[in-house]
Amino acid sequence: MVIKMPWMTSTANGVRIQVKVQPRSSKNEITGVTGDFLRVRLTAPPVEGEANKALVKYLGQVFGCAAGRIKILRGAAGRCKLVEVTGITEEAVRQQLKPMLPE
Repeated sequence: MVIKMPWMTSTANGVRIQVKVQPRSSKNEITGVTGDFLRVRLTAPPVEGEANKALVKYLGQVFGCAAGRIKILRGAAGRCKLVEVTGITEEAVRQQLKPMLPE
């Protein structure tokens, strides 16, 4: 059975994920899902694109892919962002996030 995750959609090249970022946190971590957003805490401050760079780098580590395959499509200046990860499937994202998300 496939569980529909409203914060993630498949594209021809990969997946798009709606992310809500909390900058200036004590550590980089995925804290769960709230509504239609995957919640991510980042240590970087929200100045001069530092949080965006940290988000791309952190998601690359989480999904085991190069940061170049991750793009922020929308929301670069806000906390709610639309991120595209190319070369990955929804199933792969689910597997990577499973240990980090509460049931």
